[in-house]
Amino acid sequence: QVQLVESGGGLVQPGGSLRLSCAASGIIFRLYAMGWYRQAPGKQRELVASITSGGNTNYADSVKGRFTISRDNAKNTVNLQMNSLKPEDTAVYYCNADRPRLGGTNNYWGQGTQVTVSS
Repeated sequence: QVQLVESGGGLVQPGGSLRLSCAASGIIFRLYAMGWYRQAPGKQRELVASITSGGNTNYADSVKGRFTISRDNAKNTVNLQMNSLKPEDTAVYYCNADRPRLGGTNNYWGQGTQVTVSS
């Protein structure tokens, strides 16, 4: 019954902004670390930004200063504010929820949302 549903992707011009949202259900959201990953065609999936259950954040060097990750535990959502977008940001962006456990890991993925940065 776990679901992660991304929204907010689309086409934007270089230098523009976009805000991605991920709505989670079926998990105790506040206990999970949340992250945004992206994958371009023919490339490996990479971590863009993450936020722990306590609110600590981490960013890929390529997006530092431009992207901001945040979470709202009352709404079970995690957001990614993307500013000063570049063509190299073009990718499918995925929402991830992670909680390591003994005997395995609770790890869930959304279906992804396309972000295209082009003039």
